[in-house]
Amino acid sequence: MGLKYSFDLAIDSPERTVLHGKIIREKKFTEKHYRQWYSEFEDCLSRCPKGKLIELGSGGGFLKEIIPSVLTSDILELEGNDLCFSALDMPFEDHSVAAIFMIDTFHHIPDSAQFLKEVDRVLMPGGKMLMIEPANSIFGRFIYQNFHHEPFLPKAKDWTIPASGPMSGANGALPYIVFERDYERFKKEFPSLKRSKPRYRNPLLYLLSGGVSFKQLLPDFTYEFVSFFDNILSRFFPFFSMFVKIELTKER
Repeated sequence: MGLKYSFDLAIDSPERTVLHGKIIREKKFTEKHYRQWYSEFEDCLSRCPKGKLIELGSGGGFLKEIIPSVLTSDILELEGNDLCFSALDMPFEDHSVAAIFMIDTFHHIPDSAQFLKEVDRVLMPGGKMLMIEPANSIFGRFIYQNFHHEPFLPKAKDWTIPASGPMSGANGALPYIVFERDYERFKKEFPSLKRSKPRYRNPLLYLLSGGVSFKQLLPDFTYEFVSFFDNILSRFFPFFSMFVKIELTKER
């Protein structure tokens, strides 16, 4: 039996996203890893004003179990999510959103500049956007460029990607491009969105969980042990990281 799952569903189909959700819940490494990320979103609430809480690109995730008041959304019509819309045209009033949460979503949005304009419009003063995205670390870049189906192009010239499909259109390096490589441009174009220092993390957990495409590599009972070393590696050797957490705050 191979390490990789066999998928007969088109990558841009709602059915493929639903299947990913089932895989996340069935694989304990992956489920616990998502719960770790969700707990960081929950911790952020004490630093946010009162207002709408939005998750973009919810897919088959389960953030609502952790934060019941969050409005889940996706560009695909998916049962269980609250809303369906494009992140480039969000259906919210100006300055009405307290927090936006995303996991592996930013690098699928076709026009980062247009998206950030929308974020700037809908966030209320003191509001935050938290995202967890692929990391352009030495190790992360090697894995994404050699063992992942999505493009990872840190030398891409601009902040756009072809809008070929909600999942197939991607550049995994977009978070690095916008918030690190082109940070001066970001500050100039979006002066009211303040970026905290990106936090590189998770060199081990997601790889050993297999994500949504590969089999879990270790038994469930080893999760806490792996998580301990994952945190140590993240802290002292960020160049091994697979993910980066980026936080933006709307200036008051």
